[in-house]
Amino acid sequence: MVGNYFEFRFKIEPLQPGSEILIAELGYLGFESFVEEEDGVTAYIPVEEYEEDLLAQVHILQSDEVEISYSKNEIEKVNWNEEWEKNFTPIVIDDRCSIRATFHPSAETEYEIVIDPKMSFGTGHHATTHLMIQHILKNDFTDKNVLDMGCGTGVLAILASMKGAHIVDAIDIDNWCYQNSLENVERNNCDNVSVEEGGAELLEGRKYHIILANINRNILLRDLPVYVASLEANGELFLSGFYEEDVSAIRKACEELGLKYVEHLERNNWVAVKFSK
Repeated sequence: MVGNYFEFRFKIEPLQPGSEILIAELGYLGFESFVEEEDGVTAYIPVEEYEEDLLAQVHILQSDEVEISYSKNEIEKVNWNEEWEKNFTPIVIDDRCSIRATFHPSAETEYEIVIDPKMSFGTGHHATTHLMIQHILKNDFTDKNVLDMGCGTGVLAILASMKGAHIVDAIDIDNWCYQNSLENVERNNCDNVSVEEGGAELLEGRKYHIILANINRNILLRDLPVYVASLEANGELFLSGFYEEDVSAIRKACEELGLKYVEHLERNNWVAVKFSK
């Protein structure tokens, strides 16, 4: 029935990093909310978005290093705010940046991002978002024009703004992410961040000093030429949303487009790579 969800209960052994990797993979496939349990993860996807072979695309389910079993059940529409408030926990990255909900006390870090933790992807708990935040903390964003492509909840755009960016464009193809990013940008008083709904077609004629793209391997490889065309000379491109074993393919594609590999960060086999033009 339209409006209903499939609820998947995954039991995971070992729980970490299995839980984190599974959440990240499911998020890219359209699962909209996650509840972390003592022995695994409960994940939700709209009935109309689910296809029977969808889980065949989840790499960790085929892993020999992690044992995962699951059950599926159809349920009525969930009160996501209530579920998130029960299960969302604040996060602190490198003792400098904290991400919390409005109902959490301040962590009093150098950078504090307050979000409304609905079902959008990119709360900071996922390895790829965590890694991109680490890159932002390490690099200079002062007076730079920045693009956050596939912005999710908008946390990367918000942090770029907090780090002194001149202007930040946050773009996501998903309407829910677009709406949630608008709310979070306003909540964090980031007047120089513009949020748009769409894809790489919006970038024609635009130029940025820094581009952040945390999406997935196939979309990144497809849209790389557009990103590079939108990057200023001496600009920096940060990519995430793929595994360490994918770095060689991403690096080859970027170098063929004239970019130079700088470094990459790794967390639980997920990576975020920095390139320069």
